[in-house]
Amino acid sequence: MRISARSDYAVRAVLELAVRQGNGPVKAEEIAAAQGIPHKFLEGILGDLRRAGIVDSRRGGGGGYRLARDAAEVTVADVIRAVDGPIVSVRGERPTGLAYTGTAQPLLPLWIALRAGVRRILEGVTLADLAADALPEAVQALAAEPAAWENP
Repeated sequence: MRISARSDYAVRAVLELAVRQGNGPVKAEEIAAAQGIPHKFLEGILGDLRRAGIVDSRRGGGGGYRLARDAAEVTVADVIRAVDGPIVSVRGERPTGLAYTGTAQPLLPLWIALRAGVRRILEGVTLADLAADALPEAVQALAAEPAAWENP
């Protein structure tokens, strides 16, 4: 599985909004500068996040972006789905929409298990968790495994 630049930038952008929650709207230029995200690319991402109901925007001198919901109600999975679609796909299809025959039949439950594992992690981490630098214990445990940091 790969996390696209679009998803990475989207999570970083909404995290920036989460840590600034309650301080009023934040301009896209400020988010881009704070997170090192190309401004034009960020504008498209913020549009997707707005359409998904994750961020709100306000025009004008005092305008900018803010979270549309409390940071504790938005998961990393929500953000990734808003900008990239399904979390895990195989050839662009959801694993549940696939069918294999013959010796390839064991692949379907493997892809579904992979999808379930990824979803469990990404749906279990909220923007509030990230903003507080307080990942859930299960995620911390996985990240603490020495093999997690190694490339085979």
